[in-house]
Amino acid sequence: MRILAPIVLSLFTSTAMAIDLAPLWDFRKPELSEQRFRAALPGASADDQLILQTQIARAKGLRKDFASAREILKDLEAKIAGAGPEARARYFLELGRTYASAKHDPESLNTTAKEQARTAYAAALDIAKAGRLDALAIDAIHMFAFIDTAPADQLKWGKAAMAVVVASDQPAAQRWEASVRNNIGYALHQLGRYEEALVEFNQAVSIREKGKDAEATRTAYWMVAWTLRALHRTDDALDIQLRLEREADDAKQPDPYVFEELELLYAGKGNKERAAHYATRRHP
Repeated sequence: MRILAPIVLSLFTSTAMAIDLAPLWDFRKPELSEQRFRAALPGASADDQLILQTQIARAKGLRKDFASAREILKDLEAKIAGAGPEARARYFLELGRTYASAKHDPESLNTTAKEQARTAYAAALDIAKAGRLDALAIDAIHMFAFIDTAPADQLKWGKAAMAVVVASDQPAAQRWEASVRNNIGYALHQLGRYEEALVEFNQAVSIREKGKDAEATRTAYWMVAWTLRALHRTDDALDIQLRLEREADDAKQPDPYVFEELELLYAGKGNKERAAHYATRRHP
């Protein structure tokens, strides 16, 4: 099953920042992103240098090198107090991510790590709110769901993040909507509230369809089909998953999560031959 923890792959640019981080980030290639951040350091303003270094730390964390990420952030500690709100908010966000994030193994998320993460995310949220950095406030809110992992808590944090999205007039905050709706839908699905989850996932699809990220759009449709299967709407789910199979294959990005769903859907229809075919595709 495609277990999607609260999504973190979004654009975190702020109107207050001189340097645009979005073109420098490729979340699928954190090493390349780190190289871009380092290349942007010379000539950057003092605050932008701090921000770039927080993103270097994040790139380390995406490779699970949390020790190196914390080292980078420790070196920034003395300078952060006198920095602007964006640099400070990003510093605490990345510090929190070294303790609790999608990249952490469950066994590493002990009570101490969770509390260290909670303290850092709370600081990031306070700074972002005070600085009217709505996208960073949303980022901080949604990270609490990596600490409070019960579905009811994830739903609570998803709704809190959506309240900021809806109230904001900042494009960077509005770009969070599809991800936040996905997170809310996921929590609802985990709670067995499938019809409500489907509403959120369909809205996420509508938003993704207006964008240019084909992979994110396919993932959004996958969530819809996953929920349709839970609602026993097997044929509707099958139609979507078969289309996703074709699209992913055409993009040379075959998706084992699609194969898993197709295996389950055909097994549910009693078609053992097709189910076995997708079991083979999933485990070639």
